[in-house]
Amino acid sequence: MPRARDVAQEVAKQHGVCIRPVALKRLDTHTGQSEIIDVPCGATLDAVCPPCAKRNRQLRMAQCREGWHLDHEPIITPDQPNDEQRWLIEFRADMQAQRDQADQAGQSTTDLDAVITGLDEEINAAGMRGNVLAGAASKRNRSTRRRQDAPDLPQRKMAATTLGRTFTGSDGKIYRPSLFVTLTLPSYGKIKDGVPVDPETYDYARAARDALHFAKLVDRFVQNLRRVAGYDVQYFASIEAQRRLAPHLHMAIRGTLPRSEIKQIAAATYHQVWWPLADRVVFEAEHLPVWEQGTGYLDPNTGEVLPSWDEALDRLDDDEDARPLHVIRFGEQVDVKGVLAGTPNADQCIRYLSKYLTKSLGESLGGQAQMDHAARFVEALRYEPCSPTCPNWLRYGVQPKGAKAGMTPGRCRSKAHKPQHLGYAGRRVLVSRKWSNKTLAEHKQDRRTWVLEALGQSDQPPDPHRYVWKPVPTGDANVPPLAVRLLRTVAERQRWRAHMAQLQAQADGQDLSATGEAA
Repeated sequence: MPRARDVAQEVAKQHGVCIRPVALKRLDTHTGQSEIIDVPCGATLDAVCPPCAKRNRQLRMAQCREGWHLDHEPIITPDQPNDEQRWLIEFRADMQAQRDQADQAGQSTTDLDAVITGLDEEINAAGMRGNVLAGAASKRNRSTRRRQDAPDLPQRKMAATTLGRTFTGSDGKIYRPSLFVTLTLPSYGKIKDGVPVDPETYDYARAARDALHFAKLVDRFVQNLRRVAGYDVQYFASIEAQRRLAPHLHMAIRGTLPRSEIKQIAAATYHQVWWPLADRVVFEAEHLPVWEQGTGYLDPNTGEVLPSWDEALDRLDDDEDARPLHVIRFGEQVDVKGVLAGTPNADQCIRYLSKYLTKSLGESLGGQAQMDHAARFVEALRYEPCSPTCPNWLRYGVQPKGAKAGMTPGRCRSKAHKPQHLGYAGRRVLVSRKWSNKTLAEHKQDRRTWVLEALGQSDQPPDPHRYVWKPVPTGDANVPPLAVRLLRTVAERQRWRAHMAQLQAQADGQDLSATGEAA
């Protein structure tokens, strides 16, 4: 017999109720009363919370649909700052001045740094995006000369628009086509049914590095796309894994370009990883660098301090014959489709873009052969440096950026090294800033507004300063058991649905009456 608690959880899923709600205490500053509120966990994966993952997927589909064939320029002018925001920036300036004075005097800045970090979080919470010091850090300048083995790309004069071209049919109707593009990585060996025919000759090392740096390659593609298109191309893209476990890209592009140009752009796009070489193992097994407080990691044989990350990059800059650690390119398979707004093809592409957003990259493994393939791929990733801060740099004789005690090669906790991510640590959904003229929160608010209007309730935004939200400590006696909270939410959702059904029946009856009177 099924357990009643399991059935209750399944019923909650059917009603779209979050099965892992977060309990928060809400204090009303006007009345002084407090209550426990269940907030949805907001998970994006079915393995965590299917109802929340489904809602997030539907939000992404709405976001994609509204922006793909936009026929007017988005309004991106920011709001004028309010008094609170101005005061926070002025206070931030005072803290920065005190911090600079303490640094110049040789005093400790630890406390001031903590205050500044908290202040930056308050600035974002107050409705400002980004960081006050964005772009202030110095960057290393490298030659932008294109590689000899990369074809040149045509460039068009940039137009101040995000909209693509329109075409007028013989009947006078105006069409605004867009594109659906799929890009893949190159072959690493012959594949059959999603697994290598010969695992011994399959290039797992290259596959691992390509997966780690795939996000950078996508950025380069967008840059080249805009240069060739001649306008500010907007896109909605999703990253998912192929059966062979390599990441590939699906991208909805507003506007259109010739298929030959898209393929030319993909062939000419590459990304060079200018990191210290990681092809020769210096330390391994029990023979690992030793940490010394205040100094860093030392060579266990000589006691010499290993070069820091910045020192290793300086050596790379000074070497005229230096070569990049890795060069990543797209494969030859490039699929380009034209799509018209409001057609079944457009809806099919939107569903395909969001099809796997609720699954992790490594979740769709099928059969023992593919699981063995995934295990070999993860093993190839194990000692590959995923970022400047990766502990794996110690294996190759370089201190990671921000080195600290306890780092061990092969035990990086980064997202890229986890089996479910298959080396890709970037975002699964990539949306350009001027895509739909709305943030994801605004799309969510649109759905909320529609439901409240249908239920006949007011959607007036509450005073943001009226309520104070606090986390509830684990084991708080005022928080009912999770099963009770789920049952209460299911009952509430049933009342909502009954009310919605009643309103729908009334609307249908009014439509029938109007039709009868017209007849």
